Amino acid sequence: MASNGTTGHTSPSPMKATSNGVFQGDNPLDFALPLAILQICLVLVVTRGLAFLLRPLRQPRVIAEIIGGILLGPSALGRNKSYLAAIFPQKSITVLDTLANIGLLFFLFLVGLELDTKSLSRTGKKALSIAIAGISVPFALGIGSSFVLRATISKGVHGSSFLVFMGVALSITAFPVLARILAELKLLTTDVGRMAMSAAAVNDVAAWILLALAIALSGDNLSPVVPFWVFLCGCGFVICSYFIIPTVFKWVSRRCHEGEPVDEMYICLALASVLAAGFVTDSIGIHAMFGAFVVGVLVPKEGPYAGALVEKVEDLVSGLFLPLYFVSSGLKTNVATIQGIQSWGLLALVIFTACFGKIVGTVVVSLICKMPISEALALGFLMNSKGLVELIVLNIGKDRKVLNDQTFAIMVLMALFTTFITTPLVMAVYKPAKRVSKTDYKHRTIERKNPNTQLRILACFHSSRNIASIINLMESLRGTEKHGGLFVYAMHLVELSERSSAILMVQKARKNGLPFWNKGQRSDANHVIVAFEAFQQLSKVSVRPMTSISSLSDMHEDICTTAERKSAAIIILPFHKHQSLDGSLVTTRADFRWVNRRVLQHASCSVGILVDRGLGGSTHISASNVCYSITVLFFGGCDDREALAYGVRMSEHPGIRLTVVRFSVEPGCLGEIVRIDADSQADKVVSTDEEFLANFKEKISEDSSITYEEKTVRNVAETIAMIRSYTRCNLFLVGLMPDGEVALALNGRSECPDLGPIGSLLISPEFSTTASVLVVQQYREKVSPNSTLETLDESPNRDLGSVD
Repeated sequence: MASNGTTGHTSPSPMKATSNGVFQGDNPLDFALPLAILQICLVLVVTRGLAFLLRPLRQPRVIAEIIGGILLGPSALGRNKSYLAAIFPQKSITVLDTLANIGLLFFLFLVGLELDTKSLSRTGKKALSIAIAGISVPFALGIGSSFVLRATISKGVHGSSFLVFMGVALSITAFPVLARILAELKLLTTDVGRMAMSAAAVNDVAAWILLALAIALSGDNLSPVVPFWVFLCGCGFVICSYFIIPTVFKWVSRRCHEGEPVDEMYICLALASVLAAGFVTDSIGIHAMFGAFVVGVLVPKEGPYAGALVEKVEDLVSGLFLPLYFVSSGLKTNVATIQGIQSWGLLALVIFTACFGKIVGTVVVSLICKMPISEALALGFLMNSKGLVELIVLNIGKDRKVLNDQTFAIMVLMALFTTFITTPLVMAVYKPAKRVSKTDYKHRTIERKNPNTQLRILACFHSSRNIASIINLMESLRGTEKHGGLFVYAMHLVELSERSSAILMVQKARKNGLPFWNKGQRSDANHVIVAFEAFQQLSKVSVRPMTSISSLSDMHEDICTTAERKSAAIIILPFHKHQSLDGSLVTTRADFRWVNRRVLQHASCSVGILVDRGLGGSTHISASNVCYSITVLFFGGCDDREALAYGVRMSEHPGIRLTVVRFSVEPGCLGEIVRIDADSQADKVVSTDEEFLANFKEKISEDSSITYEEKTVRNVAETIAMIRSYTRCNLFLVGLMPDGEVALALNGRSECPDLGPIGSLLISPEFSTTASVLVVQQYREKVSPNSTLETLDESPNRDLGSVD
C-alpha cells in the first residue's frame, strides 16, 4: 500500500517520466525521473551529513534520518514555498512515496530474514516479564492519553482505531536501534545489554501483531464485520505462507552450496515472492510490508542462500531507498501545527506518558526481579528507544486518517526525543566498573621462569585469508606433552557497520556474549568455526573460536579486555597488509593498522604482529608433515628475548628447525655503527641478555634441531647482507624494539612503526624473501604505553653518524 501524500488536495496532472533537456526548453524539475534523482541526492547528502555531525554524540543513524526528513519538509526548509514547489511539488509526492514504500517493503523482508525465531522460545522468565511490563503499561497509558487528545486536537477520529494506534505507538521498542546503541556503548556483554536485547525482541514481535490489529480496525469501514474479515484473511495468509514458503525455499537452499555463487534465478524468486506477498497483504487490507516481513521470517536461515539475499539487497535498500521513507514522513510533519500552550502541553503530556510508562514499567519489574537500581534504570531508558517501526505506525495512522497533522507531528517529535535521550541517560546512570587487573594473571609473556606451564594465546584474524597461517602457527607451538598445554582463543574481528545485517551479528552476540564463542553449535555455513574445530580434533590443542563485533575505533578494547579475561600470554594480530599474487604486500585496509597500534599501546600481555606470506601454504598442515625452518634475529632487549622464547617453544615440535643469530658490533669498530656510552640501564639490559642466552645455550647443548650463531658486523650494510643470507627460512621471529648498537643503527630504516626496524626491513620491497615475519613486543610493567611507538616514530629522524 503506497502512502498517499496528497490527502486533502486535488490530484494534479501526472508528470512525464523524462525531459528533452534544457536546450529544448524543458525544465528537468517538471519531469518525474530527473526530479526523483535530485530528491534522492538531496536526501542522501542531508541525512549522511547529519549522521556525521551526530556521530560524536554516539547517536544511531535513525536520528539523523528523522531530523533530515523534518528539515527537508514544511517544518524548516519547506517554509520557503518556492523551494517546496520546486523540489517537492505535490505532483511528485506519489512517486517519492512509492519508491519509499518499495524500500520499506524490502527492508522489512531483511528484518524478517534476520529475525531469529528460535531465540524467542528460549527467552527467560525475567526478560519475558520485563517485556510484558514494557508493553502493557505504556499501552494502557497510551490509551488513556488518547482520550485527552480526542477531546482536544483529534476530535472526530475513529475511536477504537485511535485508541489502538496510540497504545502501539507508545509501547514500541525499536530492536535495531537498541542493538546499535548497546553496541556503541559497549554494553552487549553486560547483564543490562543481554536483558534489553531479549526483552526488545519479544517487544518487537508483539508490536507487529498489535500493528496488524490496528490496521484491521482502521479504514472507512461500511460494516463492523470488515475488520474481522481483514484480520481473518491476514491469519489465513500467514498460515498458507507457513506451509508453502519454507518448503519452496528449503528446496532452493539445498541447491546453493557454500563457496559457490547463488544462481540469479533463485535471487529473483525471493524478490518476486516479496512483491507477490506484499500485493496479497495490501489486497487484504493490511500493509504490503506485512507480506514482505512474513516471507523474510519463513525463508530458511541455514546455508549460504539467506546470506546471499542479504548481500544482494541490503546496500541498495538501506542506503538509497530507506532514507526516502524518513523524508516521506518528514514531508507530512509540520511542527508549525503545534501552536499555543494547549498543543505544546499535549506534546509534553505525550512525551511524559511515553517515557513514564516504558521506564517505570520496566524499572519496577526489574527491581522485583532483584536487579540493582542502576541496571534497572539503564534498562528502562534503553527500552524507551523508538525507531523505524514507530514511524511506520505513525505513517499508516496518518494515511488512514486516524492521526491528523497536529497529532502526527506531536508523535514524531516524541519518537525523536525519546530515542535521542537514550544514549546520554544510559551513560549517566550506568557505568560498568572497569575490569580490575587480575591478581592471578601471572603469565603475561612467553618468557617465564617455568616454561612448562600452560600457554594461552589470543589469535586474531579479520577474514578467512588469515586462518590457514594462524592454524599452522598454532600447530608449530604445540611443543611436547611435558608442557601444561596450549590453549588458543581464535578471535574473528568483525566491524560493526551501519549495514542492517550487522544486527544479525548483534543477535548472535546477545546469545553468547561479546566476544562470543559457539558452544557446541556446528554450522556448515560458518567455515571459520569448522576450520578451528577440525584443527582441535586433529591436534591436542584446545581451541575456542570467538567473534568480536565492534567499530574499528574501539576494536582494540575488545581485544585487550578479552586477553586479560582469558589470561593470555600473547596476542597475535594480522598485519594490515597481505601478500598479492606477484609476491608484493598490498594494504588490506589501512584502518587495521591503527587497531594494531592501539593494541600495542594498551595490551596487558605480549603482542605479536604476523606478516603472513603463506606460512605452510593455504591449508592446515598436519603435525607429521610440518617441516619449517625458523630464524630468530637477536640484537638484545626484552622484545628480542620474548621472540627467542617464542622460537624455543616452537623448536620443540619435531618438524621444526630453529636458527638463532645474535648480532654484535665488531670490537674497535669506528664505522657507521658507533658504540654507546654505557650507563646503568644499558648494563642491566646487557646482563639480562647474557644471563638469558647463557641459560638458552645450556638447554640446547644436546638439541640438534637448534643452531646458535654469533655474528659481528661493522656497519649497517654488512648487517643487512648478513640478514639477507637467512632469507630462505619459512618464518622470521624478531623483536619490535631491539636494544643494542646494531639495532640502534637500523632504527633509521624503520618505515613501519608497528613492525619496528627489523620487521620493516624484512618486509621492504628490496628485501626479497618468501618468509613470513612475526614481530613480538614483550609486556613490560610500569612503562608508558606510548613509549615504544613514540620511540619508533622518532627513529627515522635519528642521525646514524652521531650516535654516541
